[in-house]
Amino acid sequence: MARYLDVHPHDPQPRAIEQTAALLRDGALVAYPTDSCYALGAAMGSHDAADRIRRIRHLDERHHFTLVCADFAQVGQYVILDNSAFRAIKAATPGPYTFILPATKDVPRRLAHPRKRTVGVRIVDHPVAAALVRALGEPLLSSSLLLPGEEEPLTDGWTIKEALDHVVDVVIDAGDCGTEPTTVVDWSEGYPEVTRVGAGDPSRFA
Repeated sequence: MARYLDVHPHDPQPRAIEQTAALLRDGALVAYPTDSCYALGAAMGSHDAADRIRRIRHLDERHHFTLVCADFAQVGQYVILDNSAFRAIKAATPGPYTFILPATKDVPRRLAHPRKRTVGVRIVDHPVAAALVRALGEPLLSSSLLLPGEEEPLTDGWTIKEALDHVVDVVIDAGDCGTEPTTVVDWSEGYPEVTRVGAGDPSRFA
């Protein structure tokens, strides 16, 4: 049965955040709010987290996971950025964008795209998610909480708990945070290509 934590959306209780970060370090899978929609998150070091997310969402091994980072310095540790990508991504973050970029050696092989060795990164603009990533001290391995057969992500914390009570370990409820996932920009070939239009304005990468 998942633990349910009701937190303030703009000023999250430090005890709840630290408690969740400790559970993440122990391998927990968490449903949490972002600036685009709810997501599933886990520590990068959790050996079965990616598989658990794939099972919940019915994803194959080619799915691009996202590393939700605390700041731009952390992004630079896990992906390779040229000057043009650096400037454009820095100007767009934090915000509802996911960028696909070549992964560095610090990204575990099981988390990167098996053929391209790429991974998604984003800097989230939501107080709860940002506090959680800072408390964890490393990026959150993450994927939008869009269940199989559904057209939109779940938006209500208690509904998420009822739907995923036996497959996630923690549900952080911070109220409605929208149903639109991030805009995805693939920069792996050295230029931006918008592969999914979502909450972020895609025109700046056209």
